[in-house]
Amino acid sequence: MIRKELSIFTFKDLLEYYPFRHVDRTRVNLIRDITPNTDYIQVAGRITSVGIMGEKRAKRLVAEIRDQSGTMELIWFQGITWMEKTLTIGSGFRIFGKVSFFQGQAQMTHPEIESLQETGKETKSYLEPVYPTTEKLKARGLGGRQIGKLTQTLVAQLREQDLPENLPDDILQETKLVSRFQALQHIHFPPSPEAWQAAMNRLKFEEFFIAQLRLGLIKSQRHRYSRGVVFSQVGEHFNSFYEHHLPFELTGAQKRVVKEIRKDTGTGKQMNRLLQGDVGSGKTIVALLVMLLAADNGYQSCLMAPTEILARQHYANIAKLLKDLPLNVKILTGTTKKSERKLILEELANGTLHFIIGTHALVEDPVIFNNLGLAVVDEQHRFGVAQRAKLWAKASIPPHVLVMTATPIPRTLAMTAYGDLDYSVMDELPPNRKPIQT
Repeated sequence: MIRKELSIFTFKDLLEYYPFRHVDRTRVNLIRDITPNTDYIQVAGRITSVGIMGEKRAKRLVAEIRDQSGTMELIWFQGITWMEKTLTIGSGFRIFGKVSFFQGQAQMTHPEIESLQETGKETKSYLEPVYPTTEKLKARGLGGRQIGKLTQTLVAQLREQDLPENLPDDILQETKLVSRFQALQHIHFPPSPEAWQAAMNRLKFEEFFIAQLRLGLIKSQRHRYSRGVVFSQVGEHFNSFYEHHLPFELTGAQKRVVKEIRKDTGTGKQMNRLLQGDVGSGKTIVALLVMLLAADNGYQSCLMAPTEILARQHYANIAKLLKDLPLNVKILTGTTKKSERKLILEELANGTLHFIIGTHALVEDPVIFNNLGLAVVDEQHRFGVAQRAKLWAKASIPPHVLVMTATPIPRTLAMTAYGDLDYSVMDELPPNRKPIQT
C-alpha cells in the first residue's frame, strides 16, 4: 500500500521522503498565552477534574488541567475508559495537541499525554516531524505519525558509511555545509530549529549542485557530438538590410550578441543560446539579423511566439522591415485559413518560404521544412526542452536555436534554470529609446 500511495519502494525512498513541517515540542507554553491563533502547543500541569459527559455518540471524557497561569479543557471521545483510569486528579502531565476555542475557553481534543510522575522529571523536548500521507493509508493505520516511526527506526540504524558524501571536500569547506549523513538525520529529527535549517540548506544545495552537473554534462555532450548547420558567409540579404534598412544604429550590446551568435553558427555545432533583454532592448532586430544570416546561407528560419497576438506583432514588424528585400515571409497560427495553410505548408516544403512566424502550431507534425537552419523562440518559460526536440526532428541536422526572454534572470539562476543553454544579456537600449514602464 505504501508503495502505491507514496511511491516508497526502498529504504532510500523512505529516507528521502521528507516531512513537510515540524511541530515545535521544544518548549512548554503557559495556558494564559494561548490565543485563537495558536496552532499546536505543549503545556504542563496537574489534572484538577475528570468527568464523563453526554450519552451514546455524544459521550465524552472531559478533564481540566491547570498550570501556574490558568486552566484548559481536555476532551476525549474515544478510549474513555482507559483515559479515565489514567487521568487521576492531582497527577502531573505534559499535554500536546491542537488548540481550539469553545465559548472563549481553550481546549484540546484527543491530545497526546505524558506523565511527569512516571519519569520523575520533565520528558525530552524535540521537533516532531509531520509527514504527508493519504486517506487510504490513514484508514490502514499508516498516518503521518506511523510513517515517522518507520523513519525514526531507519534513521536510528544508519551509520555514516551508509551515506557516503557526494559533494567535494573543497565545496563543503567553502560553504560550511553539514555532512550528508547529518543532513539526512536532522531533516527528519532535528535537535533544534537551527539544525533543521542547516540540513535544509545542505540538501537544497546538493539538489541544485547535482542538477547543474547534469545540465553541464548535457551541454558538454551537445558541444562535442551535436552537429549544426554552418552559416559560413555574411551575404547580400544581411548586408543590404544592415546598410540600407536598419531603422537605427545597433547598440554595443546588440553588436556583441550578434558577434557571439555569428561565432556559434560558424562552428559546425548546434547553437542553443538564451538571449535576455528588457522590452525595447532590440532582441527582435538581433533575431532578424540572424534569420537574414541563415537566408544568406540557404537555410529557412522560424520564429515562434507564445500567443497568436504576439506572433502577429512579430509578423507585422518583420514584414515591414523586409518589404524591400526579395524574401518570402508568412505567418502560421491555429486560426490560419485552410487554403492559406495549405499554401504555406507547400512553400515550406519546397523551400520558397524563407521565414515563417507563428505559434506552437509550427511544431505540429504536418509542418515540414525544406531546410530549417534557425529556430527563434520568444519566451523560454512557455517553450521547453521537449518542444525544442520536436523542432530538431524537422531537420536532418538540428537547427540553431535562439531563445528570447524579457524576464530578468540573475546569471547564477540562469546557470541553474537554463544550464543547457549558452547565455547572452542585452543590457542597453537603442538610441532615443526610453525604458518601458510596466
